[in-house]
Amino acid sequence: MLFEGIVFGPIKSRRLGVSLGINLLPPNSKICSFDCLYCECGFNFSSTEKYPSFQDVVVAIEQRLLLMKNNEEHLDVITFAGNGEPTLHPDFEQIIDATITLRDTYFPNVKISVLSNATRISDEAVFRALNRLDNNILKLDSAIDSTLKVINQPIDKHFSVDELVKKMSLFNGNFIIQTLFFKGIYKGVSFDNTTDGEVDAWIAVLQKLRPKQVMVYSLDRKTPVEHLERPDNATLYLIAKRVEALGINVSVTE
Repeated sequence: MLFEGIVFGPIKSRRLGVSLGINLLPPNSKICSFDCLYCECGFNFSSTEKYPSFQDVVVAIEQRLLLMKNNEEHLDVITFAGNGEPTLHPDFEQIIDATITLRDTYFPNVKISVLSNATRISDEAVFRALNRLDNNILKLDSAIDSTLKVINQPIDKHFSVDELVKKMSLFNGNFIIQTLFFKGIYKGVSFDNTTDGEVDAWIAVLQKLRPKQVMVYSLDRKTPVEHLERPDNATLYLIAKRVEALGINVSVTE
């Protein structure tokens, strides 16, 4: 499923409430620094389409916010997601700054969120922008390299969890960890990020990073890979209890 325009929704997000989605990627491409097995947009592929311009993005967001305000529609959050990794847009920081201004003008009580895989936070502009957000939501589907590389298929072959954790630590807790728990087989390799060893390693990272919140969830939509299985809800809540024991706020989406 690809998003054809810059603005989509609002939709009812399982984790964020009524969300107005913003897609900074080309309308007919899936462009991401990961190639996750479960991504609703499918696997990466490019086209001749270009990233939407800064001006087009700002105009599209303002038009929709103005319309929603005039219609007295309810809105909880503006969420940057879309057809891949939003921080890949070359004007990401400027877009975030403009969106904050528009939010303050039309819906001052609404939060701004970005769903990111955190691969671009070594870029100073990206880091600054993410640090200004209400919800800086970063993906961490496993704390073990071999598992993460199967699940998330990072494009950078030198990617490592240790380096990712070092980069995340620079936020000093000003971020949310989002983890999707599931198991399956891909190209003959079995994985399961709900095992004791996986959860122990993940908990150790959370203890080090101390994010302000953790979001625990599982599969809910069609995936590009078959034979993926979600754990039962009891497993998700047991994992969440271990996060609670660290004194970190945690939510579970069934």
